[in-house]
Amino acid sequence: MDITIKPIAYVQNDRRAVEDDDWGSVESIIELSPEYDESSLRNIEDFSHLEIIFYFNQVPDNKIETKARHPRNNADFPQVGIFAQRGKNRPNKLGLTTVQLLEHRERTLKVKGLDAIDGTPIIDIKPVMKEFLPKGDIHQPDWTHDIMKKYW
Repeated sequence: MDITIKPIAYVQNDRRAVEDDDWGSVESIIELSPEYDESSLRNIEDFSHLEIIFYFNQVPDNKIETKARHPRNNADFPQVGIFAQRGKNRPNKLGLTTVQLLEHRERTLKVKGLDAIDGTPIIDIKPVMKEFLPKGDIHQPDWTHDIMKKYW
């Protein structure tokens, strides 16, 4: 089965190259593609946070991982499956980040904390609602805390 997905928007920011850390202060503009009416964002400013689904368009197909690997190719971290980490070299090249919505104007959103570089295609935008957040405690392996120390 083939699935065709067209971007609904694109990222505009000062990040031109892929970097592993320091995304917390990055502010980005998400501008809707011309075929989407500005009414598709109506009342989005009623939400403080959004989930942004995007496409890692600069990952070459020959860099896609389908098995286990060391996160960030760092042998100090255990080998874990590609679906047990959040690396960009994923089979479908999809990224997901929760961002803070700073401003909504007509066809654009200004957000903070989007870990996508300038020109990245946006696949979908969803408001964050408490009822969709995980119930109970979240647990994760210790190595993930090391990776995330400088990420945000």
